[in-house]
Amino acid sequence: MTSTVSMTVNGKQVSAECEGRTLLVQYLREKLALTGTHVGCDTSQCGACVVHVDGISVKSCTMLAHQAEGCDVVTIEGLADGDTLHPMQEAFRENHALQCGFCTPGMVMSAIDMVNRHDTLDEKTVRHQLEGNLCRCTGYHNIVKAILAAHPVMKGAA
Repeated sequence: MTSTVSMTVNGKQVSAECEGRTLLVQYLREKLALTGTHVGCDTSQCGACVVHVDGISVKSCTMLAHQAEGCDVVTIEGLADGDTLHPMQEAFRENHALQCGFCTPGMVMSAIDMVNRHDTLDEKTVRHQLEGNLCRCTGYHNIVKAILAAHPVMKGAA
């Protein structure tokens, strides 16, 4: 059985028909063509599918599209303002915090949520908070550096 699911995605009202079992990640990728949100494991282990739902990071492979009905969803595509990158995206670029790029959208989305939740951050906290995001290319060192660099910028202290 299909029904219409409506939500705000990256600041725009959207609606699409989908089955009750459609995951939010499928809705974003297949119905809205927002392919920056990646599917890495289908078991909520890797974090490649992280998006923000009503301001909180969520693994979109674990949430049904219907559960996001009426919610405000932000994907990696919704962060930049034209050619101006979000401070976290800029920090990832400046600190070489990516390699193949597959995990990067989920890492960035998780990192933004992390900064939003913490007034102060240190390396130990960042590493602990990243436990739900897997990167198979890096040792996380530059990812941690990027998050620590973006923190004061996002908090308005830079």
